[in-house]
Amino acid sequence: MSRFISKKYLLPFVLITSLFFMWGFARAVLDVLNKHFQEVLQISITQSTLIQATTYLGYFLMALPAGLFITRWGYRKGVVLGLVLFGAGSLIFIPGEMMMSFGVFLTALFIIGCGLVVLETAANPYISELGERDTAASRLNMAQSFNGLGCILAPMIVGGFLFSSSEASVALPYTIMGVCVLIVAMLFTRVQLPEITDSIAQPDDRADADPGVCATIRRLWATKSFRMGVLALLCYEIAEISINSLFINYVTSDGWMDKATASQALSIGALGLFMLARISGSWLMSRVSAVKVLAFCGIFAVAGAVAVVLDMGAVSRGGLFACYAFEAIMFPTIFAITISGIPRRDVKIASSFLMMTPIGGAIGTFMMGYIADITSMSTAFIVPACGYLFVLIYSLFLETFNKK
Repeated sequence: MSRFISKKYLLPFVLITSLFFMWGFARAVLDVLNKHFQEVLQISITQSTLIQATTYLGYFLMALPAGLFITRWGYRKGVVLGLVLFGAGSLIFIPGEMMMSFGVFLTALFIIGCGLVVLETAANPYISELGERDTAASRLNMAQSFNGLGCILAPMIVGGFLFSSSEASVALPYTIMGVCVLIVAMLFTRVQLPEITDSIAQPDDRADADPGVCATIRRLWATKSFRMGVLALLCYEIAEISINSLFINYVTSDGWMDKATASQALSIGALGLFMLARISGSWLMSRVSAVKVLAFCGIFAVAGAVAVVLDMGAVSRGGLFACYAFEAIMFPTIFAITISGIPRRDVKIASSFLMMTPIGGAIGTFMMGYIADITSMSTAFIVPACGYLFVLIYSLFLETFNKK
């Protein structure tokens, strides 16, 4: 147990893990908004992908400032800042609905994205460092399982509400979420989180190293394994976010499901499978090399996406759910592998670059939406197939990337 999580860090582990649920819920709501806004605001699939584009633009632009803030002020204040931005953005849905303005909704989502990236920039490396580094992937997969729980509940609760009536208020769930988040922010102002400092640095953390931000960035980007880790995570985000965003469009495109059923299928079926796979992955990686598990999952994720592209009826539908099962461990595993070889003094800045990668979700969702508008939803799955393929290549050649 002490290798998985140090006893003195058990309470911080529990507190920070609770945040994974919150941003999982917030990100999964986006997948419901695509279909909802297409109908309520009379916009196309391609236009609705601005929902993801705007949110993940917030990730991209705020990630490095988040890393700098956390480096200067610590993990706890970083968490509080992220929660405040998250809560404030959620409450902007109130004037957005009063004006029925897509622009105001997008502004709110941009601010929410800024808040979420601050939370993730703080929480992911913090969880990774609360124990032995060789168990980091297993530990982060366990914490990320609660992210999966949030993903399950969001389409079930919010999707069920929005699709129950054409006049359902989109501001109501966001208002409730915003108030809850701000209450949690107040609680974290009272909580003491021990900092992971250079006092427990790794042997390669040279005391005389230049601590400046520019020097840190140069060190990181001079490391091939870090560069390839960022690229692999970007490709994963292209695949994962784009599939989530257009899941409802895909399963309703040929009359397989109606909107309400699709929302439940996304919640209970696809994302439920995702969470179970992440828990299983955490257990498996405490016994098997994380790189081997990543390669195995990469093979079957590619196969699942290709099956959807080929449009083979029941086989393709099974392939869609296979994507969720085999992509589940990818984010936390790639993240943990990438920062495992980085000196702890550089981890916060490294995390900020890794948390820029959800911008890939905006790119992937737009590409899928455009291809779907001019061809078909099945053909659009070529986009996540390519993303998974790069993750597979990354896992197979990781030892080469790790060579100096």
